[in-house]
Amino acid sequence: MGARKRLAAEARKENNSSVCMARLVDNNTSPRKARLMADLVRGKNVEYALNVLKFSKKESSEKIRKLILSAISNWQAKNESERIEDSGLYIKEIFVDCGTMLKRLRTAPKGMGYRIRKRSNHITVVLGSKIEGIEEIEENINQTEE
Repeated sequence: MGARKRLAAEARKENNSSVCMARLVDNNTSPRKARLMADLVRGKNVEYALNVLKFSKKESSEKIRKLILSAISNWQAKNESERIEDSGLYIKEIFVDCGTMLKRLRTAPKGMGYRIRKRSNHITVVLGSKIEGIEEIEENINQTEE
């Protein structure tokens, strides 16, 4: 491996150490319904997002809420010395991808069959810290001044 690739790999590794994520695979609701709830909390503060999801009536809101709690616990495992309240956690990315689709046939009149597509999805949540972003900006400013 060349020096340039090694440096790029080390930089990627360092960036991934500050990022915490959680993933839910094969959630059995349609992606369209889950995206409605994901759009509500994208870019928001973690506490605000948890409150919005807690009081929503949609089925996917409870699953996304548990997924965010899992991402928070992953963040705690990486950063044991820091407190959650001081870190300024927010939902950096949340996206819903299509999963497997179960295809069924339902009987219909005149010997026909209607197709039923039971959709599923994969939800990914990435948490970021607003404090880390501020520190990086300050470092860049200091480097340009020198």
